[in-house]
Amino acid sequence: MAQNHAPSQELPKGIHRRWMLPDPALGAQWNSIVLDEELKTRLLSQAVVNFTVRGKVDRSVLPLHGVILLVGPPGTGKTSLARGLAHRVAESFSGRAFRLLEVEPHALTSSAMGKTQRAVSDLFSQSIAESAAGGPTIVLLDEVETLAADRSRLSLEANPIDIHRATDAVLVQLDVLADKHPNLLFIATSNFPEAVDSAFMSRCDLILDVPLPDPEACERILTDCLEGLGRMFPSLARLPSSPQFKRCAEECHGLDGRAIRKLVANALASNRQTALDPNKVTIQDLIDAARNAKRTRPVARKAS
Repeated sequence: MAQNHAPSQELPKGIHRRWMLPDPALGAQWNSIVLDEELKTRLLSQAVVNFTVRGKVDRSVLPLHGVILLVGPPGTGKTSLARGLAHRVAESFSGRAFRLLEVEPHALTSSAMGKTQRAVSDLFSQSIAESAAGGPTIVLLDEVETLAADRSRLSLEANPIDIHRATDAVLVQLDVLADKHPNLLFIATSNFPEAVDSAFMSRCDLILDVPLPDPEACERILTDCLEGLGRMFPSLARLPSSPQFKRCAEECHGLDGRAIRKLVANALASNRQTALDPNKVTIQDLIDAARNAKRTRPVARKAS
């Protein structure tokens, strides 16, 4: 199914994509992320509360800002989870048209004094505010530390003051938008939460840690990948029933979900025969690929 986002040339600066929701393609991304169902339920419920409660309760009673922050190591699926969450929220309110705006933070930064601050202010006060005025809007802020850098860790001598001002602009605009647009939700992601400004963190209604997959999740991710490939290469779909499959999944423990799927691709390329005919891939090829991935990929955080 084609993605129903507007072409980039039609979008204002800083907006990478615009989706109309719900969108089944984004729902597939939600389903592809293997995460404890309790965490997924908590995440979805918090997002739904944003649209059912914020507009009815004074912020002096319940100081909701409409901001959810997903943190965790690279490759754990935070961006896909955020997109899928947007779809599931829209799906929860049948009959209402939602929009998803994806922000490209690096498009807003500039070495020229004052330009980053102005770009950030314009993005929030104009582009995002206009979308929210037109209906329920969800905004994805990937790598939010780029826009809301921890000011306490930045040296004014080593870093342009513009970085500080850009963070100030984000915080001011979040407060303004929280007051004016209760039908607006920000979903932010960060691989480095220690680099995110504490004032931004304090404005988050929920901070959810997306961890590395546990052994059971590793097995589910590997199975999903092989069964998906099995639609084209039937022998791969039979590998999860192998007596050695559990051992193979155990070898994946410590890798992120993206790395687990990539190691399957590495197994396909383990030799010329498997590259020509993926049906010839064996469990041992997968085990070897998993071991190699753990040797060569940095592990950002141990799975609990």
